[in-house]
Amino acid sequence: MAVAVDADTCVRDFSALGLADAEEAGGKGANLGELVNAGLPVPPGFVLLRSGYLVSLQAGGVDTEVAALHREALERIDDSAALAELCQRMQHLVTKAGVADPVRRQLLDAYHRLGANRVVAVRSSATGEDGRDASFAGMNQTLTNVTGDDALVHAVERCWASLFTPRVVSYRASRGFDAEPAMAVVVQEMIAAEQSGVAFTTNPGTGERGQVVIEAAVGQGEVVVAGKVQPDTYVVDKQTREVLDTRIGHQAFKIERGPDGHDAVVPLDPAQADAPVLDDAALRRVTELAMDVEAHNRCPQDVEWAIASGTVWLVQARPITTLGGEGIGTGTPGKSDVLLRGLPAAPGAATGAVRILRSPHEGDRMRDGEILVAEMTNPDWLPTLRRAAGLVTETGGMTCHAAIVARELGVPCVVGTGRATSVLHDGLRITVDGTRGVVTSGAVAARVSAAPPAVAATTAMTQPTGTKIYVNLAMAEAAETVAGQDVDGVGLLRAEFMLTEALSGRHPRDLIAHGEQGTMIDAMVAALSRIASAFGTRPVIYRTTDFRSNEFRGLAGGEAYEPVEHNPMIGYRGCFRYVHEPEVFALELQALARVRERHPNVHLMLPFVRTRWELDACLTLIDASPLGSQRGLHRWVMAEVPSVAYWLPEYVGLGIDGVSIGSNDLTQLILGVDRDSDICAELFDESDPAVLDAIERIVESARMHGITSSLCGQAPSTDPSFAEHLVRMGITSVSVNPDAVEATRRAVAAAERRLLLESALARS
Repeated sequence: MAVAVDADTCVRDFSALGLADAEEAGGKGANLGELVNAGLPVPPGFVLLRSGYLVSLQAGGVDTEVAALHREALERIDDSAALAELCQRMQHLVTKAGVADPVRRQLLDAYHRLGANRVVAVRSSATGEDGRDASFAGMNQTLTNVTGDDALVHAVERCWASLFTPRVVSYRASRGFDAEPAMAVVVQEMIAAEQSGVAFTTNPGTGERGQVVIEAAVGQGEVVVAGKVQPDTYVVDKQTREVLDTRIGHQAFKIERGPDGHDAVVPLDPAQADAPVLDDAALRRVTELAMDVEAHNRCPQDVEWAIASGTVWLVQARPITTLGGEGIGTGTPGKSDVLLRGLPAAPGAATGAVRILRSPHEGDRMRDGEILVAEMTNPDWLPTLRRAAGLVTETGGMTCHAAIVARELGVPCVVGTGRATSVLHDGLRITVDGTRGVVTSGAVAARVSAAPPAVAATTAMTQPTGTKIYVNLAMAEAAETVAGQDVDGVGLLRAEFMLTEALSGRHPRDLIAHGEQGTMIDAMVAALSRIASAFGTRPVIYRTTDFRSNEFRGLAGGEAYEPVEHNPMIGYRGCFRYVHEPEVFALELQALARVRERHPNVHLMLPFVRTRWELDACLTLIDASPLGSQRGLHRWVMAEVPSVAYWLPEYVGLGIDGVSIGSNDLTQLILGVDRDSDICAELFDESDPAVLDAIERIVESARMHGITSSLCGQAPSTDPSFAEHLVRMGITSVSVNPDAVEATRRAVAAAERRLLLESALARS
């Protein structure tokens, strides 16, 4: 739907904003408006509202394509390569659209009102950012020392494009934000900061609400929030203003505006590097202003501040999204040796093997459950951090990005240790105690950490629905957490991630050739059993392996067994592969048979079924295996190929009792468009009438023949009208990613209520 553009649509001064404007101005912009209207010292500025972003994407003709790519990115959140490619395409489209002319005029008019060639900071203020539920700390783009019209326009474009980096998409998914994002942008006069930092009005490490924690550094404040230095840390009692604890950090450099107008890194001599940043008067003033912000907003606050010529300015404020210490165990490591001391950044304790990484690009080296050790982390580390049991950094303070994100993910974290990468080494077993700020050798009895708020909030039944809400799952490590959500079972358990780990990077036929297939089967049994056990009696639908030839070829030994295909998407995969390589398929069937001996809630789904004869041959292989003789086994097929709409009655006759619609492949093959094509991506539309007609035919055929029907994809959660289509068709269930469960249940419940109301009105 087009957004109208007029003089007042796209830009508002801070003084015209408040918390009620968070939807249009974003959390950052709305919070700054609140500070200005409370009479607090805020550098002048304005917000380019999210309508400017929406208008520009529509004017550039990319809005529909970006939305479709974002839906697919959420579906492929655990595939780092695919996610990176999709994000690159979205960023390219946003940059290609640029700032529309009417938006550009309003942006520059507001900029000129600040003064000629004013130096400004340009900060993202995305939907949901800086709110009570998620901080988005450092996730989106911030640019400092921006001067001139062209530089400002370019900075806005960079902020918009930052909505679609892998770290932001991953973060939004982890925090339960599954709607298409939009972004407002804050433009604020730069302060030539002599000192700057962050103040938390509740101690983030202990949860003590009677304390203010202030971290300070020389120069501009990004060195603090990005964890680039060890800042000074001051803990102040709110009642008495007494300084309870002081830790003077080491700051080897500062960042300031250079002669060329850009950020400049200025080395500090040893005396400056170790000198206190704040005197008593400045510390007291920062404390009082932080408490004023808390009093105005009536909740604990995370405040960024800067000092210039003796005046303290507030440049940003947001609610604290997570608080440590409340009902969280200490995880005291007992008599283990203390290896390192730092700041307690995210509470709880975790034990694991050390994995030292020098950059986020090395993330593939880290195995799930290891302790990530790095000089520092920034938001690019998020996909790796999600897999870590704990985090240790050399630099940074309790308010840096790494600490904030670790607290939100429930990952115990110690920052500012100074020498973690030299004291520790890969494979060393350590315990990270994020409550006390120590790293010790050895282990504690069990990990004790704060549950991520997004998970804890989903454990209660919200809206019961007649249509079952299943979840898509890929990794055993997430089983217990996901099973605690309001879901009716697993509608799609992807084999590929578990199989990749079980194969240890080798091709399955290479394992068979060396007689080592037993190790793969044992690993699969362990992973599948963990998932099945977590879900109890709820069904778990396991989709057998659907690697394509190019993916199998990339495994060790794969070149000896895999063909080179020009279009592997519609090549050697699915049932056809099972029939031609029964010895490989037999490994999965053997693992499933062992799991079902103890967990009969596990069932089987066959992907990419093209024809009746290959399904018949595949079912014959299942019947001849140990799995085939087990009672109560449900056999599903994926409906990804349009021929399923024709063949489904025949498939039911062969013994199929469930069908799950894979909307991505089905859309691709009905519309004849490669969903990964940059050129043709705008053609990919799950809501195309031809696609909806095919889905309806499959659902109706399933209902007529008495089998269950489902759809695996994100469309029901991101598009309520799509969910209503499915409900009206009479679909049995939908299966979505864990972050989309709540939104999907709401959409389905609303559709069911409308249907019941219509039925009641028709009878009356």
